[in-house]
Amino acid sequence: MKTAALNAIEGIISLMSAAENPDTCPATARCFVTTHWSVVLAARDSLSPEANEAWEGLCRSYWYPLYAYLRRDGHSPPDAEDLTQEFLARLIANCDLQHVEPRRGKFRSFLLGTLKHFLSDERKKVRAQKRGGGQTVLSFDAESAEARYELEPVHTLTPETIFERQWALTVLGRVMDRLRARHEQRGKAQVFAALEPCLGGSRSAVSYAAISAKLGMSEGSLKVAVHRLRREFGDLLRAEIAGTVGSENELDEEIRHLIRVSGGL
Repeated sequence: MKTAALNAIEGIISLMSAAENPDTCPATARCFVTTHWSVVLAARDSLSPEANEAWEGLCRSYWYPLYAYLRRDGHSPPDAEDLTQEFLARLIANCDLQHVEPRRGKFRSFLLGTLKHFLSDERKKVRAQKRGGGQTVLSFDAESAEARYELEPVHTLTPETIFERQWALTVLGRVMDRLRARHEQRGKAQVFAALEPCLGGSRSAVSYAAISAKLGMSEGSLKVAVHRLRREFGDLLRAEIAGTVGSENELDEEIRHLIRVSGGL
């Protein structure tokens, strides 16, 4: 079953063309604030007071796509967990981010390439001690990770495809969380919960009449509210993606790529 976030991208595809018009493009896209690259750069500077927080944010954003890649690459759950921990530990310890620049490409591409080199090195040596020397970078629920992995499609997918798909779903989940939090701050948590099923492009699975009655609004007003919700989701998605690419020219193509790898099309 598709998540609300995954359904939502189907509802905002038509809004992507608005980005080509400067008058309708969201301010976040026009200004191109590279928030996530700022996190990467902060993490790169070990002397920065924000470095630890930035590293934690990066680890939490990418640990599951890395874990899913390792599982599909043939590693057992315990080995995938250990390898994920050591890879992140080594990334931090070796300051491998020193050569990362937004102009050099996408951060996840750098991350996946670095992981492949790490695995190649691991295969060439016999570890004389426990991976990572007992160092834990991030505490995560291994049972939960494996439960999530068991939900992956059973047909053959490459580790790279799994990594890309989980990156996309992580981005969509973060956007949905931000959208939900916005409505909670506005005191409209119940309204958001009622409208969330409408985020998808199709009305077949939802009853506008039932939702209208539940919220005490006309069906016409509901359609307006849903349109605004979809547009807000689209704006947040663009802002999220803007922080992960090197230039604004890559923005729309990256969103299309996210839709493709997440299974939205």
